[in-house]
This record gives sequence, structure tokens and C-alpha cells, in this order.
Amino acid sequence: MAHCYGAAVTLAAFRQAEPRIVTVTLCKVEQIPEAGALEVDAPDGLDTLVLMRFGEQVYAYLNVCPHAGRPLNWAPGKFLLAHGQLVCAAHGAAFKPEDGSCIGGPCRGESLTAIPITIEDGEVRLAQSAG
Repeated sequence: MAHCYGAAVTLAAFRQAEPRIVTVTLCKVEQIPEAGALEVDAPDGLDTLVLMRFGEQVYAYLNVCPHAGRPLNWAPGKFLLAHGQLVCAAHGAAFKPEDGSCIGGPCRGESLTAIPITIEDGEVRLAQSAG
């Protein structure tokens, strides 16, 4: 699992920060396999995020299936991707990387929780304008 390089803050505190731009570097883009996924620690130290990369596009979601509330991976850092979709290892729900929507399985119509990111200087950064 990749580790967060920035300052440790709780996810709740990150979302409720004073009005300013907050950035935390999650990993380097090159660490995410092409057409694959990488698990990284969330700033709260409790959750993990799943980052997926397809060409120049990177998507980030909380690593929690909306159906069962469990991690999407089948082992730490190991995700199932089939036909360009992220598949929950527990019940086979399939999610579109572009928007996190479930297009098959027990939570069809629900979505993964998107995490705002930016790509700067070859790094994936968790970024949010708080306020």
C-alpha cells in the first residue's frame, strides 16, 4: 500500500477546514499501474482510497463498497478490474471508473464516494477548496 506523504489530518477535519486550499500528496502518478488500481492511505489514517489510472486520467474513491460497507479489494492493495471496471471482491458489484456508479451487482444505481484530486508535477494530490 502506498503511504501518504503529506501532513496527517483526519478526513473529517480535512473536509471542514477553514476556507483555504488544502493539498495532501497521495502518490506519484507512475505508482498507479496503467489500467489498474492502487490503494493509498486516506489522511485520517483509518480509511483507504482506491486510485485508478487509465492513460492520463486518474480517478479516486473511498475504498468502501456502498452495498456492504466493506473494502473493495480482495487483499491489501489487490483489486479486481474487469473490462475496464472496478469489481468489488465481496459480491461482484461492478463500478465505472469515470463516475463510480455501480452498473452491475447488488448495489446497482448506487455510487462509490468520489474523492477530489488534482494531478500536479506528476503527483496525485488530494485537494479541496474548503469553504
